[in-house]
Amino acid sequence: MDGLDALWATDIVDGPVIIVVFTLSALALVYLLLRPPIRRWALTTLIAVSAGALVAVLIWFVTVRTFNLFGMSLGHGTYLWLAATCAGISLAIANLWRARRLRRSVSAAAVVLFLVAGTLGINAGFGLDRTLGSLLGISTLKPIALTPPSGAPTASHPAGPLWRNWTPPAGLPSAGTIGTQVIPNTISGFSSRPAGIYLPPAALVPDAPALPLVVMLMGQPGNPDPEYIAATLDRAAARHGGLAPIVIVADQLGDPGLDPLCLDTAAYGRAETFLTQDVVNWARENLNIIQDRRYWTIAGYSNGGQCAVSLAAKHPDLWSNVIDISGEEFLGSEIQAATLRDVFGGDQAAYDAQKPINLLAGHHYPGTVAVFTVGSDDTGFIPGQRLLAAAAEKAGMAVTYWESPNGGHVLPALTDGLDKAFQVLYPQLGLAPPTAR
Repeated sequence: MDGLDALWATDIVDGPVIIVVFTLSALALVYLLLRPPIRRWALTTLIAVSAGALVAVLIWFVTVRTFNLFGMSLGHGTYLWLAATCAGISLAIANLWRARRLRRSVSAAAVVLFLVAGTLGINAGFGLDRTLGSLLGISTLKPIALTPPSGAPTASHPAGPLWRNWTPPAGLPSAGTIGTQVIPNTISGFSSRPAGIYLPPAALVPDAPALPLVVMLMGQPGNPDPEYIAATLDRAAARHGGLAPIVIVADQLGDPGLDPLCLDTAAYGRAETFLTQDVVNWARENLNIIQDRRYWTIAGYSNGGQCAVSLAAKHPDLWSNVIDISGEEFLGSEIQAATLRDVFGGDQAAYDAQKPINLLAGHHYPGTVAVFTVGSDDTGFIPGQRLLAAAAEKAGMAVTYWESPNGGHVLPALTDGLDKAFQVLYPQLGLAPPTAR
């Protein structure tokens, strides 16, 4: 790993970086608070901190309450970090007046330091971006070597469920591997970032068997990062002789600041065609996967969860299994007015027709297995998940609905949801013996 890659791979959640930043911030805060004359400065401090807290309330009111830019409450931890950051910056600015050069220098540095500390604190609360590169949307993963499709079953891997016929060979790796691949946009023309790829242990041995396929979609903003699903499937593979699906973490966004809604639109490009044709065709041609839709799964988290359910509903010829982890109830749910205006030209009927609950209505999906999970504290997303799970069950899907204990719309909801989903799907994918439902 070169110097730049090492920088981007720096842990900003659990490593020494966040400890150093918080320690320096605390020292700077103490210095800024201790300034004579004490009585007059105490009043100034109170005014400055109150002004900063007021700014935080204004930011919250505009972004969350007025425009609902995030489509959910960001949690008390985020709001406390926002208030602390704004109050600290306000105190640092107050220290610039009638101060000596050292205090002015420390105050200016403290503004930057408090911003960094607040950003790291909020990021750590969500836990999804664990490295500096991930936070900035920069991947340090390298292109992964692929094993081409093996074609028909071989003598050593006969047809039938893998759990029954697979014998782990000597030298089976203890974990899978992750990397990236650029998926050509030959049909769609959609501009996407390199996809994350996960190959399980069973895919890394000579004469590897064809394995099930999972296409995973992350949230928005977000990155096509295979780290979290790889960790789940490595744990599952360790219990099942190295068997796990091959995973493509596809980029349905292109730009993390945009939401193409997993549709083909004039505004954002042909994201749906990219996912259902370019990605699928590339997987068939380049991955050693089972060429049977019964073993194919579309999965997603948050924004990607809505996409997964919508794509499963519209393309049952591709997906026999669907995982929706903390998914939005419908596309553009957090900015409905803008979505209606910018994407659907004000046509409410066209907008409603693309909502998953309406896509599922009136259709029947025999043999499709659907798993819906959500954090038990994620009050903004629980009602939608329950509604979609009921609609999927009414449409004939075999549905599992599960709430991750004490989980909000943060990292544990994703990791716990993945663990639960593959616990359900392993028998369906032929990777574990059947279980009674």
